[in-house]
Amino acid sequence: MALLTGSNKIKTAVFISGTGSNLKSLIKFSKLKKSPIIIKMIVSNNSEAKGLQYANIYKIKKRVFDFKNSLSEKKIIDELKQNNINLICLAGFMKILSKNFIKSFKGQILNIHPSLLPKYKGLNTHEKAIKNKDKYSGCTVHYVSSKLDSGKIINQKKVRVNKFDTPKSLAKRILIQEHKLYPATIMKIFSL
Repeated sequence: MALLTGSNKIKTAVFISGTGSNLKSLIKFSKLKKSPIIIKMIVSNNSEAKGLQYANIYKIKKRVFDFKNSLSEKKIIDELKQNNINLICLAGFMKILSKNFIKSFKGQILNIHPSLLPKYKGLNTHEKAIKNKDKYSGCTVHYVSSKLDSGKIINQKKVRVNKFDTPKSLAKRILIQEHKLYPATIMKIFSL
């Protein structure tokens, strides 16, 4: 795969709701020469999201939208289009995007989810894995479709569930794998 220079890298927006640890890992990845993406915007539905600090640290445009109605959604769609955003990475984004939003960026929205989909869609994935005595849990990167956590799976990473795991300890180990899986998946998609 040819190396991409800054001007022909894929303009990317990362959507967050919280601490932004996956965002930070994607920013670091985007700075690598071999990376196919450049992060142009950080979008959050939460003005208190700790991850928004990375916008200041790395001088990336940030926007906060409430995503509560079609008017605020139209604003964000327009802004993404004006900034020529061709890839949206959901990274701990705790809002469900509307069908209209997903249609506007069909095949251009990725999500990372802390379970081995199709198992445990939605929230409390680590609790569910432990409660069901699963030997493995993990994380999944998938395309976003209008059904929650149901889009085409692109990549997964298994993590062994230990006998003494708590949801917190399992979450911590899976998060480490998420930080590796998301960049690896982006490389996989854009080197095809």
